[in-house]
Amino acid sequence: MPERVTLNINGTIIKTTKGAIVLEVALDYGICIPHLCHVRTLTPIGACRLCIVELIQDGKTKITTSCTLGAEEGMVIKAHTERILKARRNIAEMLVAEAPNSRAIQDIAVRCGVKKVRYPFRSKNCVLCGRCVRACDELWRSKSLGFVGRGEHRHVALPFDKRPEYCKHCSSCVMLCPMSITPCQGPIKAGNEALCGRCESQLSMVEGMEDSCVQCRLGEGFFCTRAS
Repeated sequence: MPERVTLNINGTIIKTTKGAIVLEVALDYGICIPHLCHVRTLTPIGACRLCIVELIQDGKTKITTSCTLGAEEGMVIKAHTERILKARRNIAEMLVAEAPNSRAIQDIAVRCGVKKVRYPFRSKNCVLCGRCVRACDELWRSKSLGFVGRGEHRHVALPFDKRPEYCKHCSSCVMLCPMSITPCQGPIKAGNEALCGRCESQLSMVEGMEDSCVQCRLGEGFFCTRAS
């Protein structure tokens, strides 16, 4: 029988299975922690860093990604301290500057409280969340996609840039890609990139209540369990 542990997330005492992913535990209890790269059933990699939390152990605090954090007895986790909210806003701001043509990322920026974008827009078609690569490998055992290069040259590619015969044409890579969800008003033309912000009013019902999850369309683009 799986061992049960008790942990504290934002003051809420939660009992769960030892080793359970803290991000998923929080979402199941209605504690909203924005995230992008994480998908249930896929190996967590902590790529986007949006789900960072403060973990308090032995009187010391460290910042870590909640999607790669396994539940242990007596854990104390704070997901919405001012330090975390500020860092999360900055991460979301950088993401929307990288890929403003993704509604999923635009929604995340709104949920994280981004009001303006201070970084230059780059309009990339990939933010290296790794969803497609992991789905191809772990769900379909195809390995048709992979990461190539390092640093700023890192990207997702097919072997030798050609679709291999062992590709199963499942389209999981497309369905899970945050770039496949275009903004509500349609694609943004080059030179007109901007923060959308049209859904900001959805957050008014929980203003000042960061723990609460908004029961709205925000989050559908990245499979937030409480918003889907």
